[in-house]
Amino acid sequence: MEVISLSKSIFLSTISLVIVALAARQISTLFVKVKLPLITGFLFVGILCGPFVLNFITFSSIKSLRFLDQVALAFIAFAAGGELYLKELDSRLNSIKWTTVGLVVGTFVLGSSSFFLLSDYIPFVKGVPLEGRIAISILGGSILVARSPSSAIAVIKELRAKGPFVQTALGVTVVMDSVVIILFAVNSSIADALLTNIGMNFGFIALLIVELSISLFLGYCVARILGFIASQKFDLRYKIFLMLFVGYSVFFFSDLVRHKTAENFSFELLLEPLLICMVAGLWVTNRSQYRDEFSRMLNEVGPAVYLMFFTLVGASLKLSTLFIVWPIALALFVIRIAAIFVGSFSGGMIAGDPVKQSRLSWMAYITQAGIGMGLATEVAVAFPGWGQEFATLMIGIIVLNQIVGPSFFKFSIRLMKEAFPLPEKTEMGIVHTAIIFGEDGQAQALARQLRLHHWQVKMATISDFKSETLSEIGVEFHKIEEFSAKELRFMGAGGAGAIIGMLSDEKNLEICKMSNENFELAHLVVRLNDRSNYDEYRVLGASVVSPSTAMISLLDHFVRSPSAVSLLLGMEEDQDILDLEVRNSDLFRKSIEELKLPNEVLVISVHRDGKALNVHGDLHLEEGDIYTIAGNEKVLEEISVRFEADSGDFYLGKSGDPAIEMDM
Repeated sequence: MEVISLSKSIFLSTISLVIVALAARQISTLFVKVKLPLITGFLFVGILCGPFVLNFITFSSIKSLRFLDQVALAFIAFAAGGELYLKELDSRLNSIKWTTVGLVVGTFVLGSSSFFLLSDYIPFVKGVPLEGRIAISILGGSILVARSPSSAIAVIKELRAKGPFVQTALGVTVVMDSVVIILFAVNSSIADALLTNIGMNFGFIALLIVELSISLFLGYCVARILGFIASQKFDLRYKIFLMLFVGYSVFFFSDLVRHKTAENFSFELLLEPLLICMVAGLWVTNRSQYRDEFSRMLNEVGPAVYLMFFTLVGASLKLSTLFIVWPIALALFVIRIAAIFVGSFSGGMIAGDPVKQSRLSWMAYITQAGIGMGLATEVAVAFPGWGQEFATLMIGIIVLNQIVGPSFFKFSIRLMKEAFPLPEKTEMGIVHTAIIFGEDGQAQALARQLRLHHWQVKMATISDFKSETLSEIGVEFHKIEEFSAKELRFMGAGGAGAIIGMLSDEKNLEICKMSNENFELAHLVVRLNDRSNYDEYRVLGASVVSPSTAMISLLDHFVRSPSAVSLLLGMEEDQDILDLEVRNSDLFRKSIEELKLPNEVLVISVHRDGKALNVHGDLHLEEGDIYTIAGNEKVLEEISVRFEADSGDFYLGKSGDPAIEMDM
């Protein structure tokens, strides 16, 4: 009977949370409109519906839903390990290493010391014995070290930022997610020893080494299980369920070991579940062949997990404590920024980075999100006496960092001149300009289609023709008085990706000759009217389309290769084909296999110096190669930044990252 009652309570609590989370998902969009992070909306709705305000989610419900906390924390740790793809750090390894060391030492030492010195002003720490204050301070210092890779990636994606500053900042932020979990695991064991009066002797150090060794070994075991799940052919939803179940099982096993050792021995064996899950994610990403599938599993379930977790965290916040400790939260927020400046500047100077970069780099490391909140939640559960008040204080600091951090990062990127944002109304990763000479129905249809694929389109007409429909979607119209280089230059032909002639053959030839002489980088495309003029166009390097023969060829391919033609013509939903030029120096000399492109992306052809190459996994990329790839539009958008950036955008290759979409 008691089991039935407990099951009913968990079921009803879960339903209540799901309803509140769905409301949070809608309401949080209002926060995005005023430039606040999405998780701020989740936390706000959680607080509003929690036991301290509307009481839709009660204290007993929060206790019943502890298992959801554990599932979410396991996922966050899997994702933290999964983000750290070591091969992508090679080009800035020295800067990343020393900046990380500087930030960890600076933030932890200054943060822990400040926490200890302010302890007399913190209600739940005041009056606690010295050992307890040290324990609470080092836990607080550990959490202050945490960063937010997801927010960094969101800012980089928004600004299309690239360069050594951005590459170092993103590399450090990703590495820090893993480092902070290890740091927290060590300090959690030390804090537990201080609070239980075990004593800091040789036996404790030996126990700590044993705990870390077992945790690392279990992380490897969990990685093998995750790899086996990822390798199976069944539905993605079942794989996700099994992954989350494995994550929950890690927490369950850790709690079981801790309680059993406490009951039967004179010590507790504290296996850190976050460390185990992080190591598992790290191993699958770097040491297995299932990185893409593991990433797909994380991406698919990420938004739902973050939504439920942050809403529940908001409901768990003790508002009475938050109102009291907000001055302390503000003071620690400022101290953390000062520590970040000291640590990042010192690390940058040791690494030999430019002074300007070292001086501004602190702005890139303010933001916090998932890992920080996850660690605060862990403390709340592990230390029930004061843990909830501690978590409330730390989450208050994290929210301040999350609100302020992205703006500082954007500002620093612009100061370093590494921002290349898209013009308004453009969503694709790379902007191209097309100049169309013509105004008939086919010319208008082409202009509309190019705008749908986010090209900037200018129509050069010989009359006063102007279409209001095309103007509304951003097509520009220019009436030309004469075919001259000056006229073309005025229209922006010097930076055009394509010049298309759709007039008479005589005028098209004149346009091609002029373009070939003055704007050799533009791709010339011509609609052929008279077949006898074909050779003249080809001598000028133009791509020639003959409407009469093109229709026959198209019908022929529709009969023999209907799927390929459907993709080419854009008839497949959410599918597209792109030509990408290799300009990212980090990709030079890497093979196609080393790129780890998503499974749904197909490399159709590769051209080097105008010649087609055989496509195979061992083919190495060279500067200026043209890769024709097909796949999902969103995936291609991310890969376009990865290929055509100068450097530093290699991390954006994981399409659909939940944290990216949520701007956390």
